[in-house]
Amino acid sequence: MEKFMAFMDKYLVPVASKIGSQRHLVAVRDGFVAMIPVTMAGAFGTLIKNLPVPAYQTFLAENAFGQQIAAVGGNLWWGSLAMMSLFLAVAVAYCLAKSYESNGLQAGLIALCGFLILTPQLSTVTPEGATEAVIGWGYIPWTYVSTNALFTAMIVAIVSTEIYVKLSKVTWLTIKMPDGVPPAVSRSFAKLLPGVIALFAIAIIGVIVGLVSGGQFVNDILATYLSKPLAGMADSMGGAIFVAIFVHVLWIFGLHGANIALPAVEPILMELGGKNAELAAAGATSGYHVFAGAFLDAFVYLGGSGMIIGLVIALMIAGRRRKEMIALGGPPACFNISEPMIFGMPIVLNPIYMIPFVLAPVICTALAYFAISSGMVPPVIMAKIPWITPPVFGAIMATGSLKGGVLAAINLVISVIVYLPFVAVDERMAKKKLAKEQA
Repeated sequence: MEKFMAFMDKYLVPVASKIGSQRHLVAVRDGFVAMIPVTMAGAFGTLIKNLPVPAYQTFLAENAFGQQIAAVGGNLWWGSLAMMSLFLAVAVAYCLAKSYESNGLQAGLIALCGFLILTPQLSTVTPEGATEAVIGWGYIPWTYVSTNALFTAMIVAIVSTEIYVKLSKVTWLTIKMPDGVPPAVSRSFAKLLPGVIALFAIAIIGVIVGLVSGGQFVNDILATYLSKPLAGMADSMGGAIFVAIFVHVLWIFGLHGANIALPAVEPILMELGGKNAELAAAGATSGYHVFAGAFLDAFVYLGGSGMIIGLVIALMIAGRRRKEMIALGGPPACFNISEPMIFGMPIVLNPIYMIPFVLAPVICTALAYFAISSGMVPPVIMAKIPWITPPVFGAIMATGSLKGGVLAAINLVISVIVYLPFVAVDERMAKKKLAKEQA
């Protein structure tokens, strides 16, 4: 065990630390966090319109007031999840520019403009009163600004901001206004040329990509060669288990695994969760993704990383000498806050608790994936749920079904069973240590 710990400490921890502090990944992570109100509004809108209760759906369809409720849910989804890439472009650019101590708002607007520059302007539409579809200019297909284009939004935000920030440091590109000009106007003009040059660069890149690829758009290329392959690998039993292992192994060494993995995992889960929401909005009965949206929050992060609420219950059953930890970690765990237990037990670098801390999430990830893929439990139809939503309730929200809550409850019981033997071992070791000290 000591050799293993030394190996991990020497090779894994430094790499994970660098990844966790890498400027661009931090900007992506913070950008997603900043969008929580938007994603939550869209998630609730999807749930309002698509709650799978026959009586409720009949009410929405046949009752005038119910139709207005459905309209509210649809509008919430349209203004949030259906436009998600626009918000992400602004958020990531803002966070990245602020890390350089540059103008975050201006960088965000430049990124948004750059993203729209690369967005298709033509679409096949059927004008009102016409019998045949025509190619119309100025029609942006909404799929190019929804969760389908998250990778494009991230890349455009990073590229445009890097160009903008680096050019902003070139003194001869800075426009200095007279002293009497208001500060807000002066700041805008100071970085005018860097912003314009950045947008011209994005536009030229878009044209070059179109010429080289035979008329394909940037988002189509990224979806073909990056987004779809990654989503395909992630939306599998192996991909889900890999994520669970990766996140929790990092926690063992005191690194916030969820935050480190978020820049890579969150865009994929959000994209797949958004597609599930679209399928639910269309009333589809098949084609749903399993490892998508709020899957981890609903079925794995019960009590936080490591399914900590299972450890709390196990301590209440077999580890009562840990009364202070039960009191300290129990209430936060009910709202998925695991840090008090992770660092208080501690679980970090603890050879006893590190095993169930990884094992319980892996088992429950596999069980949840199997239950959804086999059709026993409805798929997740919410791209995001409030991470502080108490266990079981979060699963009901994510799936819109009591079956989701039952699955989460089963996972909770499994986590308690996994932790119990290790709590018992810890208790015996503590008693032996105490006996030696008193001898």
